[in-house]
Amino acid sequence: MTFSSSRSQGAHQSSPPAGQGGGPYPVAHEEDGRLPTAIFLMGPTASGKTALALELAEHLPVDIISVDSAQVFRGMDIGTAKPDAATLERFPHRLINLITPEERYSAAQFCADARQEMAGITEAGRVPLLVGGTLLYFKALVEGLADLPQANPAVRAAIDREAAVGGWPALHAELALLDPVTAARLAPNDAQRIQRALEVLRLTGKPLTEWFAVQREAALPQLPYRVLSLALVPEDRSVLHDRIAERFSAMIEAGLVEEVELLRRGYELSAELPSMRCVGYRQVWEMLEGKLARADLLERGIFSSRQFAKRQLTWLRKMAASETLDPLAANTRERVLELVRETVFR
Repeated sequence: MTFSSSRSQGAHQSSPPAGQGGGPYPVAHEEDGRLPTAIFLMGPTASGKTALALELAEHLPVDIISVDSAQVFRGMDIGTAKPDAATLERFPHRLINLITPEERYSAAQFCADARQEMAGITEAGRVPLLVGGTLLYFKALVEGLADLPQANPAVRAAIDREAAVGGWPALHAELALLDPVTAARLAPNDAQRIQRALEVLRLTGKPLTEWFAVQREAALPQLPYRVLSLALVPEDRSVLHDRIAERFSAMIEAGLVEEVELLRRGYELSAELPSMRCVGYRQVWEMLEGKLARADLLERGIFSSRQFAKRQLTWLRKMAASETLDPLAANTRERVLELVRETVFR
C-alpha cells in the first residue's frame, strides 16, 4: 500500500489560536521535500486519538480533519464521541456535522472533501492533521477508489427484505459463495458492507474482489503530500476493552438513548440507514424497537464496540504505518510530539 465542496464544522474558518507557537504511506524523504506534509493519526475506538490530536494542536501549527464516518452526522454527538462545543470552538474539526442522519456519505465524497480541506490548510501555511478510526477513508484517500456502480435503491431494498427474513449471516454465507475474498474480511453481521458487496454483484455480475483488482492495476493519482502516519495499537487489549466498557457506559449515562429518541422524532429514519447502523446507535435502535431488552443494552453495546475495535486493529495491521505506538504507554504523548516535530517541523 503506497501511501469538494466543504460543509464542515470549522471548514474554511481562520486557524485556531492554539498551536501558533508551536513506509508504505508516502513518508517524508529528502527527494520529496517539495511536497507539503500531512499527518495521519489512526487507531481503534477508545485509544486516545482525540486527546493526542488536541495535544498536537495545542503545541504545533496543525489543523484537524476528522476521519470518522459517524461524526459526519449532525445531532449524533454522544454516541460518536464528538468533542464538546468548547473544544470545537478552540480547535475546529473539519468534516464533522456535514449531513443529517437521513443522508449518506461515501468514501469517495470523503476523499474529495478531505483533499479540499488539506489544500486549504496547506495554503494557510499550516499542516493537515487527519484523525480518526475509519480506516477505509484513510486507505481510499491514499490509494483511490474503484469506479463502482452507484447505489441502487431497489436492489438495496430487496437485500434488506432478504435480511429481514433470513438474517445478515445468511446473506454473508451467500456472499462467501460468490465472492469468498470479500466475505472473508467481513463480519457475518456487517450489514452495510455485506449489502454493498451483494449490490455490486447483482448490478454488475462482478464481485468486489475483481473491481479492486482493476483498481490496483490502474494508474491512481497520488496524494500530493508527504505523510507521517501514526498508528495507535494497544499492546494490552484487556486495558482497551476496559476503556471501551467505561466509554460506552458513560455514553448511556450521558443520554445516548435520549439522543436516539430525539433523532427518531426529528428525522425519517430506519434501521437500514448508515447513521443507525453505527455502533451504539444500532443497539439503542433495537432496544427502542423491542428487539433488545433494556437490561441487555449495556452488554450488547460494549460487545459490539469491542468487535468494532477488533476490526479496526485488523485494518491497521494491513496498513503499515510510519510509526506504530502503544497509546497505553506512559511516554506516548511525548513520543508523538517528538516524532511530529522531528519529521514534520524539523
